[in-house]
Amino acid sequence: MGRNAAQPAGFERFRAEGPHVPDDTGCGVLHVDMDAFFAAVELRTRPELADRPVIVAGTGPRSVVLSANYPARRYGVRSAMPVGAARRLCPQAVHLPPTRGAYAEVSRGVLAIFRELTPLVEPLSLDEAFLDVSGALRRLRTTPAAVGAQLRERVAAEHGITCSVGVAGVKFVAKLASGMAKPDGMVVVPVAKTLEFLHPLPVSALWGVGAKTEQNLRRHGLHTIADIAATPLERLRRMLGVATGEHLHALAHGRDERPVVAHAEEKSIGAEHTFAVDQHDRAVLVRRLLLLSERVASSLRVKGLRGRTVSIKVRFGDFRTITRARTLPGATDVARQIHAVAVSLLDEAAPREGAQPIRLIGVRLDGLTDGATGEQLAFDAPEPRWRDAEVAADIARSKFGAAAVRPASLLSPDEG
Repeated sequence: MGRNAAQPAGFERFRAEGPHVPDDTGCGVLHVDMDAFFAAVELRTRPELADRPVIVAGTGPRSVVLSANYPARRYGVRSAMPVGAARRLCPQAVHLPPTRGAYAEVSRGVLAIFRELTPLVEPLSLDEAFLDVSGALRRLRTTPAAVGAQLRERVAAEHGITCSVGVAGVKFVAKLASGMAKPDGMVVVPVAKTLEFLHPLPVSALWGVGAKTEQNLRRHGLHTIADIAATPLERLRRMLGVATGEHLHALAHGRDERPVVAHAEEKSIGAEHTFAVDQHDRAVLVRRLLLLSERVASSLRVKGLRGRTVSIKVRFGDFRTITRARTLPGATDVARQIHAVAVSLLDEAAPREGAQPIRLIGVRLDGLTDGATGEQLAFDAPEPRWRDAEVAADIARSKFGAAAVRPASLLSPDEG
């Protein structure tokens, strides 16, 4: 909730904890916000600092705080604060310089998790996004709150950071809910209780209410969202102007017509897996790459796409992450071809001798093109035609389930 972090009386009934999950029927909008994002990324490799105040900032004389973990925030340290002011508030804080490229890399990985569940992902920044899961619930056989719980678990397991989730029927309520869920929590606002959730909150909680508008509202005796909801629309128009008055009137009644908009066309398709225990057995890694290649190829075929550039991501036990990529002569949607390249890239990225245990491994296809443009054939193309077999397997899986057909090498027990 930004500057409105105080929680009204009775708020706990909206928090999803343990077996208690409020009714999420019709709550198709999720807002997911990483907790103290930059600081959390840095602390993955400095776990001994987790309970100490930590500030991420540059070292220049005019540097500002990029991120502060929650122990530092208890002293009043906030993002965008001058570093000098932060030092005065919390002189015992540990200051860490930002790691170039790390935050964008983690953000891409987190967004990839979101897009595995729904194509309707609207990133707002590196560390937050809206998701519309309403169209994916039947396919996933789940509920909005269960999707939120799954996202939180995967982000923590695969990227070593935590996030907070708001679940609601409209965007601005979901964003308020995620702010009130922090840190590392989930708040579900049932559609039928939207006004019960909103009305005790201060006017400053409404999207679009800045300091000047807040002062104007309070000057007219409007202190809570309930006060705005009870004010005739015409009076709000006179006080604030037509556009602002109508906007706040709608929000105060729980109305927000903005859809979740996926901004960009899909430029790549990938899949990742985090091992329950860091893995160094090459046979296990090769089998996992095959399973990931199957997933990627199947997604490509479902969407009528092919890709030219195969890349893998390898995250070692110490969270050091590397990528390797290779561009093919022609675009493909064939798992066997993707897997062969991925294994070759793995040998380059993590040679068999002396390789560190691997925490996460992923496969991605970039350079996507329309699959309808056809496949480039070669006279020396190997037989059998693996694509024909994989398409037949797609048909079988659609009828009988995901486990109906799979490569024999994947029939061994799951490695976790």
